Amino acid sequence: MLDPIDQNLLEKIQDHFPLVSEPFKVLAEELGITEEEVLRRLKRLKEEGILRHFGASIDSRKLGFVTTLCTIAVPPERREEIAQKIALRAEVTHCYLRKHHYNIWFTLVAKDFQTVENILKEIAKETGFSPRHFPAEKMFKLRAVFRLKKNDPLADGDKNKDKS
Repeated sequence: MLDPIDQNLLEKIQDHFPLVSEPFKVLAEELGITEEEVLRRLKRLKEEGILRHFGASIDSRKLGFVTTLCTIAVPPERREEIAQKIALRAEVTHCYLRKHHYNIWFTLVAKDFQTVENILKEIAKETGFSPRHFPAEKMFKLRAVFRLKKNDPLADGDKNKDKS
């Protein structure tokens, strides 16, 4: 269970991570704990699987990359196996099993759409099933911030308050 310090720490690293030479020291001062305690808590949260990733989120489009939503229909008994193979690819950022004819959905990032097509051909060759892709026309949601504090007015509502 997350205590109030864990909740505050998780919110701060999502929304206001200090870009200074000693960011964990700054977080510690803001939270009223030691730098060592911040690091210990982050390590524990990572070990417990609450914190999946800790790092920058780069806007690949601004670097000239393309992203696309992909799907593939596979027999139910093979979906875990094939999803695992797809998820291991460096170009895949997310991979989900769905209750649908198209039962594996994933997002792919590549330098251009020709590369996307080549990757999808490789996946088809490796799996025996042909994926489809749906390039985005326009992106609306820029990020997600998970509000954890009980009395936070944004906890259940406006997740898009700050699109910076």
